[in-house]
Amino acid sequence: MPRQNDHTQFSCRLKDCANINILWASLIIEECTRLGLTYFCIAPGSRSSPLAIAASTHPTTSCIACIDERSLAYHAAGFARSSHKPAVIITSSGTAVSNLHPAVVEASQEFVPLLLLTADRPPELQDVGANQAINQVNHFGPFVRHFLSLPVPSDDISARMVLTSIDSAVNIATSSPSGPVHINCPFREPLENSPRTWNPICLRGLDSWMSTSVPFTSYIRVQHSYRCNYNTFMDEALEVINKASRGFLLLGAIHREDDIWAALLLAKHLSWPVVVDILSGLRLRKYFVPFPEFEDRILFIDHLDHMLLSDSIKDWMKVDVIIQIGSRITSKRVAQLLESCFPCSYILVDNHPSRHDPSHIVTHRIQCAIPQFADYLITACTPHTRRKWECLLQALNSVAAWDISFLINSEYSLTEPCVAQMTLEAIHCESAVFLGNSMPIRDADMYACNFNWKERTQDEVIFSSELTCHFIQVTANRGASGIDGLLSTAVGFAVGCNKRVLCVVGDVSFLHDTNGLSLLRKQMLRKPMTIVVINNRGGAIFSLLPLANMTARSILDQYFYTSHNVSIHNLCMAHGVKHLKVQSKMELQDALLASQIDKEDFVIEVDSTIDANAAFHSMLRKVSQQGVDHAFNSLSKLTVLNSMNDGFIPSKVGKMQYSSYRIQLSSPPTSSSESHRSTYHREGFIISLCLEDGNTGYGEVAPLEIHQENLLDVEEQLQFLIHVVEGATIDHSLPLLKGSFSRWLWQRLGIQPNSIFPSVRFGLEMAVLNAIAAREGSSLLNVLRVQTEESTDSSLDVKVCALLESNGGPSEMALVATTLVREGFTAIKLKVARQADPTVDIAIIKEVRKKIGWEIELRADANRSWNYDEAVKFGLSVKDSGLQYIEEPVNNEDDIIKFCEETGLPVALDETINSIRKNHLNVLVKYNHPMIVAFVIKPSVVGGFENAALLARWAHQHGKMAVISATFESSLGLSALIQFSRYVDLMKLDTGRMLNKEENSCVAHGLGTYQWLREDVSRRPLMIGYNPCNGVVEASVTDAAQILQHFQFNQDAVVPDCTSRELHAYEFVADLEGASICLNVQEIGKKDDSSVVVFLHGFLGTGGDWISVMKSISGSARCIAVDLPGHGRSKLLGQDFDLEEPGLSIMAFAKILQQLFDSLQCQKVVLVGYSMGARISLYMALRCNYKVAGAVIISGSPGLIDEEARKVRRAKDDFFACSFAASGLEPFLDAWYSGDLWNSLRAHPHFNEILASRLQHCDLKNLGRVLADLSVGRQPPLWEDLKSCRVPLQLIVGEKDVKFKNIAQQMCDTMCQSTETTNIPEIVEIPYSGHAAHIENPLTVISAISQFIREVEFNS
Repeated sequence: MPRQNDHTQFSCRLKDCANINILWASLIIEECTRLGLTYFCIAPGSRSSPLAIAASTHPTTSCIACIDERSLAYHAAGFARSSHKPAVIITSSGTAVSNLHPAVVEASQEFVPLLLLTADRPPELQDVGANQAINQVNHFGPFVRHFLSLPVPSDDISARMVLTSIDSAVNIATSSPSGPVHINCPFREPLENSPRTWNPICLRGLDSWMSTSVPFTSYIRVQHSYRCNYNTFMDEALEVINKASRGFLLLGAIHREDDIWAALLLAKHLSWPVVVDILSGLRLRKYFVPFPEFEDRILFIDHLDHMLLSDSIKDWMKVDVIIQIGSRITSKRVAQLLESCFPCSYILVDNHPSRHDPSHIVTHRIQCAIPQFADYLITACTPHTRRKWECLLQALNSVAAWDISFLINSEYSLTEPCVAQMTLEAIHCESAVFLGNSMPIRDADMYACNFNWKERTQDEVIFSSELTCHFIQVTANRGASGIDGLLSTAVGFAVGCNKRVLCVVGDVSFLHDTNGLSLLRKQMLRKPMTIVVINNRGGAIFSLLPLANMTARSILDQYFYTSHNVSIHNLCMAHGVKHLKVQSKMELQDALLASQIDKEDFVIEVDSTIDANAAFHSMLRKVSQQGVDHAFNSLSKLTVLNSMNDGFIPSKVGKMQYSSYRIQLSSPPTSSSESHRSTYHREGFIISLCLEDGNTGYGEVAPLEIHQENLLDVEEQLQFLIHVVEGATIDHSLPLLKGSFSRWLWQRLGIQPNSIFPSVRFGLEMAVLNAIAAREGSSLLNVLRVQTEESTDSSLDVKVCALLESNGGPSEMALVATTLVREGFTAIKLKVARQADPTVDIAIIKEVRKKIGWEIELRADANRSWNYDEAVKFGLSVKDSGLQYIEEPVNNEDDIIKFCEETGLPVALDETINSIRKNHLNVLVKYNHPMIVAFVIKPSVVGGFENAALLARWAHQHGKMAVISATFESSLGLSALIQFSRYVDLMKLDTGRMLNKEENSCVAHGLGTYQWLREDVSRRPLMIGYNPCNGVVEASVTDAAQILQHFQFNQDAVVPDCTSRELHAYEFVADLEGASICLNVQEIGKKDDSSVVVFLHGFLGTGGDWISVMKSISGSARCIAVDLPGHGRSKLLGQDFDLEEPGLSIMAFAKILQQLFDSLQCQKVVLVGYSMGARISLYMALRCNYKVAGAVIISGSPGLIDEEARKVRRAKDDFFACSFAASGLEPFLDAWYSGDLWNSLRAHPHFNEILASRLQHCDLKNLGRVLADLSVGRQPPLWEDLKSCRVPLQLIVGEKDVKFKNIAQQMCDTMCQSTETTNIPEIVEIPYSGHAAHIENPLTVISAISQFIREVEFNS
């Protein structure tokens, strides 16, 4: 409230006004500010001078001016839209008023409050030909909520009339339905500050008003609670909702944060599918990651628009109840779907009374605030359980999202849909978005998503939201959906929301409102803007309409596209606005980053063309339609989704086992360096995965040393899988192979997809898919893709490429090749580069070609064995020998393109794509060269069928062959590869149809390794051989299916069930200062001379935290986990430790553990400790190490040195110990895990289960004492001890745990600087994890621990 002397000064200023015009103008502006209207948009003009001067000189107003009234009005509407407060527009008379009309229409349609103060000529100058005088009465017709023409200012009229008129107008503008209000203000001269006598009697009765800062008339709105009106207003709607069998929640345009939260809570409660329009803001919900329960409990359907391209889905997608919150929706296809569902119950909820029902299907129109409606339903409505159709809908949405993102990100050029994704991904939580009409908003609605479905690494997903949740406001001028005034609206929107605004508009819209650029240069309090202009030099939207195919191009260019060559760069220069032009994805990414960092406004011009945009949109539609059609056909046939029971009962894993095998080969694998032995073998594992319903699927895990896998490491991962996969739900979307397996590994099993060995993932995927096939009574191929008439017309067999090792001379190899051709092979691959000089290989290739003729496909494989010069020599020499391709000719992948261009020889990639572990699409971009003609894809090396399918899709999309290759698997693995090869061939046919190309599906796949099998794991032989129907060697898809469906072990080659390792639990009682401490101990593994590994958990943990890790390495070590005192089931017996000195110090823990070690009857132990357990392990390794062979320190610290820091930490830990002793463990856990240290753990899909496990402690009193007594502020610092460390250490830290990464580096530096120790520890940084690395990425931690144990064993 202003001070009293301010009111006195104001009263004096009023009485000192030079004339009555100035008085009235001052009263109008003052009353506006008292009503909260402080933003004034002023157009220059003479007749409006009194208002302009009063507004610009008022101490509490913010004013902006613009020469273009149309631009100014849109600016005002933008401000009011984001601030939810009316902006005041002041104009002169005449056409200045008319220029406000487009913005007034938009504001009226979108319920945006505005106050229009239009100056006018007095009555005597109307209709007499006076200059700049038009009829301004009801000038905006029905598009304003209220019109009032004030009388000409006169002291005969009480000033109270002026004030109450303003009060009434603003109340109308802000009451539902809110919108523009027009007050016409005629003025006689003088318009300036010339003195004219006026009678102060007109101010009579305003003394009280002048002494305060409140409006003259206060309008009080009484809110009615629906809780008082259940029966009268909502009973019918509630009954409809409760009876819904297929309910659908549609979130349209929502502009307030409380409305967003209310809609989210309602969605969570109802558990209905939720379709979110781009203007709801929830399509950009990546900032809701700190609240994972929203994503888990709410079924968001982001890509319904593209799903509806499928006629099958349109016919299937019938709902009986629709709730729409927020009036407008962007997607035409969604609107058509809603209409097709009629008759149904359609409930539309919004806070205004206006009609939004273009299809005339709304059955219940509820006018109320969204939070009121949500609160009522949450209270009164019963939530339902997830139904099958919703699960199918979720899977189809995932497929559409994957297909869209795959095509966008596999396209090398910068497309307009890619711009929509990239720009909206780049925004921060402190930003807001304004979308232009025409294509920008449609692209955003179709292609923007909550996170990028291209292959984001898991850490990007987990750590994409380091900030707390914020509402991201997204808006557009959708009232009349015009392209005028967009830039001006966006600038006003930025002022009103006080956020950094990203504006995306088309070039025609930008040119239509270039005066908006002048507003950017105005001095006003707002944050910098980024304006992305998509310049395709015309109106691209018309190219997507039917008329584009029926109209001459010249007419389209001139009258629809309105093609132009205007320089946006020069326009920006003229207005002094920074401009960047981008033509590639990288340039756009860099420009967006620069614009976020810079303190200036940015215009980013994206170069595009109408034709390219139309073609790419067409391709996106085709890909999406084909993808969801295939997914719908496949999923709708699944038993779990096709049974009569509407409740969804998913399949679960009953148990998983594995057996080892060793089979004899006829000769060494071509990948082997051992070629002089008498016998050769292939070793691996057979996974048996049994569902709870009894159906079993088999998979093969066959690692190759050359791929940096070995049997020991692989078996550790299999042991881990046995533990975590039991009871896991088998998602019905897994056979779709579109990100579904990666999501399943992370969400269901808690495994980072990139951490599992490729051969293990291949075997697991095979077992899961075969289990699903067994459940369906079908084949692996059929669950991957339901066979249609189109796919069964062609051969069901798979063409096989023979594999030939070049271990003889030219004549000898030509003879062998000729024999293979006689056997029926139509494709042969020769292994070359077995010696440095390619001369012999050149001669072999030429002789083989000469003998086999030109109809046989001839391939060569150099396995990266040549340097560039050797490869070029080979390439130039055989370029006329008709090689289909040479695989990996050079040892440096950076030379591949250069080799292609110098030799002209087609190249296939093998090892190059094998090494890609993440971001496949980003890496593959550089191999989109026309001379790279094929990908040789080994599913067991690239990491399973899902990754292999992705590579194959990319290859097909870019006109390359996808050749599936075996790695000397047994008949079990080969059978799966045969089925998968056929699947890939069918994918190729689909792509060809989509691209309007005739494709030959008969690719010869690299399955010739079957000839190496002298023994096999299966009792039934695999049928690969001569097909008398076509005279070609082929693999039978039908026979392969039979082997997978009826697999029987060959007992001579397979060691049954290697999985039986029992976990034993027992109690160990230790003595400490006269008291007994009963420790709960769990043990598994060998009891021979193997290493003994003792695992120590962190604070609040238990020994159970280590079970999966222990099982993994129990094949090579004796593993023991302990519930430390105060934790889990351990407890103190006897004496009460109520002493002044800490009784449970780190020294006490060491004494207790030493007694345990002594009882183990082993020489030494390897300690593995996490956090608190890591500190104990480090202490024992440094000070009590006679029994310690080595220590693995996970997120551990040697303690604090600074005494002040120690004091603070002691106090903090003492406080925490007291708080949970007083308030209980649950509130303490909430506080404990809210810290930044646990950011990544909180995003773990099993965090709630982890949190629940932290409540399993039976000795809370001593748990609190452990926190205090074992405080870092009390334990002795160990930094000096590190300098004389004699025990091998391994330091494990999470990649995102900056604090402990620094501590680990300091520990390493301290030891490096010492001359007393030679044991410099290795720092192992665990990717995709934070502080709790062993929980967040356990497989990588297991590998690190195992390697350390082996090194300790070797060195000892």
